[in-house]
Amino acid sequence: MSNIKISRKEFEKEIKLTKKIEEKIHLFGTPLESITSEEIELEIFPNRPDLLSAQGFLRAFNAFLGKETGLKKYKINKPEKNYKVKIDSSVKTIRPFTVCAIIKDLKFDDEKIKEIVDLQEKLHSTVGRNRKKMAIGIYPLEKIKLPIKFEARKPEDIKFIPLESEKEMNGRQILQRHPKGRDYAYLLEKLNKYPIFVDAKGSILSMPPIINSQETGKVDEKTKDIFVECSGFDLEIQKKVLNIIVTTFSEMGGKIYAMQINSNKKIVTPDLTPEKMRINLDEINKLLGLNLKEKDLEKLLPKMGYDYKSGKVEIPAWRTDILHPVDITEDVAIAYGYDKLIPEIPEVSTVGQESSESKIKKKISEVLAGLGLLEISTYHLIKPHELDTMKLKEKIETEDSKTEYKLLRPNLLIPALRILAENKDNEYPQKTFEIGTIFSKDIETETGIKENENLCIISAPANFTEMKQILDYLMNSLNISYALEESTQTGLIDGRTATIKINNEEIGYFGELHPQTLKDWTIKMPASTLEISLDKIFEILKE
Repeated sequence: MSNIKISRKEFEKEIKLTKKIEEKIHLFGTPLESITSEEIELEIFPNRPDLLSAQGFLRAFNAFLGKETGLKKYKINKPEKNYKVKIDSSVKTIRPFTVCAIIKDLKFDDEKIKEIVDLQEKLHSTVGRNRKKMAIGIYPLEKIKLPIKFEARKPEDIKFIPLESEKEMNGRQILQRHPKGRDYAYLLEKLNKYPIFVDAKGSILSMPPIINSQETGKVDEKTKDIFVECSGFDLEIQKKVLNIIVTTFSEMGGKIYAMQINSNKKIVTPDLTPEKMRINLDEINKLLGLNLKEKDLEKLLPKMGYDYKSGKVEIPAWRTDILHPVDITEDVAIAYGYDKLIPEIPEVSTVGQESSESKIKKKISEVLAGLGLLEISTYHLIKPHELDTMKLKEKIETEDSKTEYKLLRPNLLIPALRILAENKDNEYPQKTFEIGTIFSKDIETETGIKENENLCIISAPANFTEMKQILDYLMNSLNISYALEESTQTGLIDGRTATIKINNEEIGYFGELHPQTLKDWTIKMPASTLEISLDKIFEILKE
């Protein structure tokens, strides 16, 4: 979560701050942290990065109050001559995508520059995963000659004066000497080439995701026109982030100009075309326990910044959180008012209690936590390339996924490997476990999909013997006898892998990860893993 601070003077130019408005701020889902005579501090939850600026918050909150309802429109001017960015093939495996825009006729002052820097850094740390997934650059247009090229060069061939420095440095020196370079060195230091933006004069604008150039990348109070870029690995997220930024600048009085991005496929950015999604009134009423009519939705949805007509919702292009109709249902609830929902006792004659399976899972968690393992909880969905990496063929794909996570996970090992890969630069040892649901095809079920509860443990650095010790301790704690049988398993080392059996029934496996698996997932340490089905354990312990 992130907090934003809004000048009270700026806030009250549009909305008079009263006790009623304070209550409305809380009901909008942005808890009020503090109020002084100078500023208002709000807490913004991670699902709403479009609210991380005063302009974004006021746009949404004004609609919520019924002042400026519906989908707000912004004019995007067509690209002018040389408003182009060429993506060179050299960045394909380094930082493959960028989206860009130009904003004109801005009136900066010290306060507005601070606001933009604050928005930039909050987007970096949240959506951008500390610049790993996405990073933003903002440049004074008057110091740049268009068109621009996005390419990669050897560190020694990259030479410029980084922001807030006086001496020219090469790419590697920036990572070693500049404060921002040291903070984010892990993102580039193992690469043979680093990405850079270069203008038509050959001047380097920046080395993303690290630092801008002092000469061409510093915005000040004299800046009127700017070039904005967003580079990274997830094109769809970058488009959303660019939309957040350009609409923020538009709220400041700027004029948005599109740019042509030339790569294998030409695109024009930014694109503020709203996404359309169908919703079902009956489903909304069922989820919320209400009896809303069509005319109610026509009033409620515009209060959350949507356009709505006949079951079809137009979603703002800067909303990153709308992935499913249930997300729109949540906004209907906010617009209706959680304070108006009346709690009711359900007409049931049973008394709730914790299931035996839940108690067993809790005991397993306590045993493993006692051994120093950290419990994790990962997405039920995985990425297609993750399944391919493990050379698994059977896949269950979701319909109309709005993210790169498209497949139901067939095991817990894949997300465990992702967690290990994402934390490869953190302190070792890393020992984690997860108890969760896995999915497989089953024609005998109504949905054609079978769900099972599994336990997965992964430890690095660790070997076969260490994982067997964990298994021994767990089974002894549960008072269950088991047997081992040498086996082979995809992604593990032959001869260092065993099948786990209870009452002569196979329930899982454990062993050491194969060096090729470690390489495929860019994991630096030798690791061992264990994955078992909990169904047999539930059956034994309930007897």
